[in-house]
Amino acid sequence: MGASKSAHFTDEQNRIANLLKALAHPARIAIVEHLLEARACICGDLVEVLPLAQPTISQHLKELKAAGIIQGTVEGTSVCYCLSESGIKALLTFAKHLSTSLQNQQTHCC
Repeated sequence: MGASKSAHFTDEQNRIANLLKALAHPARIAIVEHLLEARACICGDLVEVLPLAQPTISQHLKELKAAGIIQGTVEGTSVCYCLSESGIKALLTFAKHLSTSLQNQQTHCC
């Protein structure tokens, strides 16, 4: 979404759009699932888990971090990643809003 168009929407709408956009790739979903299953910070073992080259994984991690879905800390020469609580909570809040709105709908469409 161009800067001129995103200005027409609320900050929260733009934030949710950025979160969802960052998740809109199967490799990124796999990374998030792996971090969720690991329940700990992951330092560089994603190459062993995903069928992708290190530079490709690094680019996906960069996108997830920029959106606020994951966070990273530098430990020596490696970067360790884990899920960002605030980013995940924002996604959950949006999903709950959708679910609640659908449940409260009195009419059936389509």
